[in-house]
Amino acid sequence: MVAKLKDVADLAGVSVTTVSRVINNYGSLSEKTIKKVHNAMAQLHYQPNALARAMQGKPSQFIGLIFPNLTNPFFAELVNELEHQLFAKGYKTIIASSAENRQIEHEYLSMLFANQVDGIISGSHNLGIEEYQQLTAPIVSFDRYLSDNIPIVAADSYRGGKLAAQFMLHQHVQRLAVIVDEDTSVSPTLNRLQGVVDCLNQSDVNFTTVSREDISTTDFPRHYDGVIASNDVQALQIVHQYQEAHLKMNHDFFVTGYDGSQLIQQIAPDLPTVVQPIHALADQLIKTLLKRINDRSAKVESVTLPIKFKK
Repeated sequence: MVAKLKDVADLAGVSVTTVSRVINNYGSLSEKTIKKVHNAMAQLHYQPNALARAMQGKPSQFIGLIFPNLTNPFFAELVNELEHQLFAKGYKTIIASSAENRQIEHEYLSMLFANQVDGIISGSHNLGIEEYQQLTAPIVSFDRYLSDNIPIVAADSYRGGKLAAQFMLHQHVQRLAVIVDEDTSVSPTLNRLQGVVDCLNQSDVNFTTVSREDISTTDFPRHYDGVIASNDVQALQIVHQYQEAHLKMNHDFFVTGYDGSQLIQQIAPDLPTVVQPIHALADQLIKTLLKRINDRSAKVESVTLPIKFKK
């Protein structure tokens, strides 16, 4: 049976009004009374109704997180860091994986706003969704353009692409493949490719772009001695092809990844990769969102954070 407000009041030996005041941090109460109420809530596993709080004009203390694919180690670690930092600030999270599907994301957005979340951090890849153009609630985007009025927090993609290309030049790679996503948006992620191209165009290295969809059908060991992948998981898939051909990474061929999650660095420490600052990104995403929550009318600027390259 679900505990009610009166059950908490009876167990704590106080009035329902007092319990409500403790939950809503309203009025002056003794530490003893507050502790008694909190202990009763814990004992009864009582959870305040966030929707009811929102209907009373109070913050729900819930933040929605929408990300495309939590099977990717980078997104999993970023969401985990966001959840940890938000909890330390008194917020709980509702995590939604959009699975790179517009309809799923549409339904998740409706669900989050129906539950009156205080704000949303979105790493959506489903660009151009009409809801983002229309919403006035506090939203911050990670690394994706969603709407003119939604600030973006991202790592320096252009420099990341440039550093990956410079690594290949230092290794004297002559036949280079660059993996590209079929993305026609104006999102910061596209700057990775621009950084690669600008750097390589200043050299005499021949390079070919390969779409993500063509990775499984491309014979990389036969045609290329270097590959710039668009993420670490993709890079390891390509490395596997070379290893099956009995070639040694960072000797017979070179592959660079992107993201630098802790998991990938542990299982593939020899993979050269662009490392995105997960802790700093989470911190800045939360700071930017809280600015929007605290002042809806304030103009909040987009932020770009530095990256590093791990050889």
